[in-house]
Amino acid sequence: MATAEASSNMKKVQVRRYKPEENADTNYLNAESGLRSWLLTKDHKRIGILYLIATTFFFFFGGLLALGIRMELWTPAATFIEADTYNQLFTLHGVIMIFLFLVPAVPAILGNFFLPMQIGAKDVAFPKLNLASWYIYMIGAIGTIFVIFAGGIDTGWTFYMPYSSTTGGAVTFMSFGVFILGFSSILTGINFITTIHKMRAPGITWGKLPLFCWSLYATSIIQILATPVLAITLALVGMERLLGIGIFDPALGGDPVLFQHFFWFYSHPAVYIMIVPGFGVVSEIVSTFSKKTIFGYWAIAMSSLAIAFISFLVWGHHMFVSGQASLANMVFSFLTFLVGIPTGIKMFNWLATMHKGSISLKTPMLYILGFFFLFTVGGLTGIALATIAIDIHLHDTYYVVAHFHFVMVGGMVMAYLGGLYYWWPKMSGRMYNETLGKISALLVFLGFNVTFLPQFVMGAQGMPRRYFNYIDQFQGFHQVSTIGAFILGIGFAMVFYNLVKSLFNGEKASANPWNSRALEWQVASPAPPHNFDHIPVLIHGPYDYHKPMADFQLGLAQTNGHEPEMGTHIEADKEVEMKD
Repeated sequence: MATAEASSNMKKVQVRRYKPEENADTNYLNAESGLRSWLLTKDHKRIGILYLIATTFFFFFGGLLALGIRMELWTPAATFIEADTYNQLFTLHGVIMIFLFLVPAVPAILGNFFLPMQIGAKDVAFPKLNLASWYIYMIGAIGTIFVIFAGGIDTGWTFYMPYSSTTGGAVTFMSFGVFILGFSSILTGINFITTIHKMRAPGITWGKLPLFCWSLYATSIIQILATPVLAITLALVGMERLLGIGIFDPALGGDPVLFQHFFWFYSHPAVYIMIVPGFGVVSEIVSTFSKKTIFGYWAIAMSSLAIAFISFLVWGHHMFVSGQASLANMVFSFLTFLVGIPTGIKMFNWLATMHKGSISLKTPMLYILGFFFLFTVGGLTGIALATIAIDIHLHDTYYVVAHFHFVMVGGMVMAYLGGLYYWWPKMSGRMYNETLGKISALLVFLGFNVTFLPQFVMGAQGMPRRYFNYIDQFQGFHQVSTIGAFILGIGFAMVFYNLVKSLFNGEKASANPWNSRALEWQVASPAPPHNFDHIPVLIHGPYDYHKPMADFQLGLAQTNGHEPEMGTHIEADKEVEMKD
């Protein structure tokens, strides 16, 4: 037994070391059996797995659509599909990837699974609401996919007016599907904020909160404040199509630019809904595989909140060519430059954390190294697009396509895959094949660059995006890009193969294969049904790699028969030797 002291009220707290092997036989996967137990589960870990299965399906479906787009662009003229079908392909690809994968992936999968574990809670604050958010997500996803059988949609993922109100196809079904998806996002955000505020275990003060939790906290704020704007906008689109109310259609007295203001007020913060959780994943992996205390903890934490705040002020940079006032363009341009400060702070602190660290180049770390390069390119090209004169030339060209994918795939997806590999032992109880993992990381990195670097050149030379045909001078660039897309597809397929294969013949994972200081690694793999048998007490922070592993005491907190309050500051009594 070891003695710890709650500095806020000076109560004596008895702490018993926790042995994760004691509960290795029963875990969240085998605690209950049968399909019904999964479909009605309130366990945050199982709900995270349900999201993982669903989003993985939609990711590969959207990826197949992308390969179809690239195959069509192999030749300047029609290759194997017609123009209308091509328009539907890139519209569905965009909608599926953004609303069914990029927005929910990290928060709904990794966030759901690990947020409660990282703060010492047995579940999220509202378990039933958590399950309801998954069902709402599935209803919205089905409504979105249904457009394939209801006439298709060719408006692009932005649903710009007045085209969306005058074109044929299943625009109303698509609007309804995305409208429903928004509620899932809002409910998840509410759940996470409440959980972080109310369910932190003793010792987990705001200054010891894992940076992944900080990123989810900032993301949840954006989800709650921005998503209703998209829901209202899509509801107005549906009313205009069904009832003929003139809101956005100029033929009915509406204003199509108003739609852009509404849409981008949500959709630019949505970019940070996708990427900010990835930032949190990067912080966890960099610290773990550098075996160093995170550099600039509060700078990283507060920069996530700063990004959340600034994200609501920059939507107008999407509208430099929409007839906006020159003064408004200048203000939005300046504010967009401002976003580079908190993201630059994060990048500097991650590199400073790695400096002189004992870096282990395992698969998760390889994905994060790829993230550093790709996201930096995406960020710098975003600064270029925020420059008004440059943006006017590059607007609606392949330069924008490349920039967006460098931020989303090069940033969020690389971080997501790194996080998936990092936490896979805790999720599955099995170790993946490290060699296959490294090969997949290299293929994804190589394929991505071959796919999208040529698109910067095409865009700078004036190649418009979304065009079915193009002039001969761009054929070589398009063909290189198509080859890269197939390399990228093989890399993603190898990730899927490696992780699924590990479920059947992977080596059994230990409780803490990475020797991490984070709380979720102090329990058995796979995770126990209720995460912790006893309320854990955090003596040190999750990044205190300068202190020996033996100092981390996870166990039962007692204060004269009473447990200390959530978040109470706990410090180890250094005069007492730590014992089991």
